[in-house]
Amino acid sequence: MTTRQKQAPEAVRPGGRQYSDRTRAERRLGWLLAGPAFVVMLAVTAYPILQAVYDSLFQYRLTAPQDREFIGLRNYAVVLTDEVFWRDLGVTLLITVVTVAVELVLGFALALVMHKALTSVRGLLRTAILVPYGIITVVSAFAWFYAFDINSGYVNHWFNWVPGISPDLNWFADTWTALFVIMASEIWKTTPFISLLLLAGLAQVPDELTEAAEVDGATWWERMRRVVLPNMKAAIMVAVLFRALDAFRIFDNIFIMTKGAYGTETLSLLAYRTSIGRLEIGLGSAISVVLFICVLLICFIAIKLFKVDLAGARGEKS
Repeated sequence: MTTRQKQAPEAVRPGGRQYSDRTRAERRLGWLLAGPAFVVMLAVTAYPILQAVYDSLFQYRLTAPQDREFIGLRNYAVVLTDEVFWRDLGVTLLITVVTVAVELVLGFALALVMHKALTSVRGLLRTAILVPYGIITVVSAFAWFYAFDINSGYVNHWFNWVPGISPDLNWFADTWTALFVIMASEIWKTTPFISLLLLAGLAQVPDELTEAAEVDGATWWERMRRVVLPNMKAAIMVAVLFRALDAFRIFDNIFIMTKGAYGTETLSLLAYRTSIGRLEIGLGSAISVVLFICVLLICFIAIKLFKVDLAGARGEKS
């Protein structure tokens, strides 16, 4: 006579996905921990977003508030048909793609160094790497500006032996040289943040897998490509998502170094110049809303591109 043990029923979603008790408990705990912060952030950000959407439907100049007029989606038509908007969008995408790609490579290299470092120097090494990230962005931007300035900078004098660099080179008078300095300052400051996120991902890779691959004769690159990187997919997605969103909204460095001159203006600076400089609140709000939609698209693309299955990573049904 056989005895059948009753198993605890699993929660089943309408789509057929089953969740174990552990998954449901983790979800409940996650909401309890993140819920209060989520409510506070929603309360702080919901009103400005809704107000921007509302203002974008009006022709509204701050110098003539009595002439406020409802025009529907006309501001969005003006924005999307303006070549300045598309030029600034291209500059924003260029800065985002280049900085995030370089930061991923450098951050992964730093994460490997910190992961393999001796325990006695690991804390000191992490602290030293984090120094650039701890500097306020405005201070960092001014430091890079004065370093490359044609009058007060030292870069032209120290590196005049490099082809193309001379004492009279004005880095901020040309689009590409100015963008180079802007992107270099971004990479220098935020690479430590990427390295910490990737270091957390490296810590989740089981040593048994890499050792087994090494015993099977896999080269270092094969171990990275087939063992380490696939197990770090979640950490890489978080790093790319956080940095892409931050880089897409870049403002401080450009405002301090060039103020958007010589083709270095981004969408954030365009929204600022329209709303604060020209006091066109309706049109500036429309640009801000479009910028917000672009940020949402980046989130959607990143999540769909990486296809991280956290339940599958825990060995549960998906």
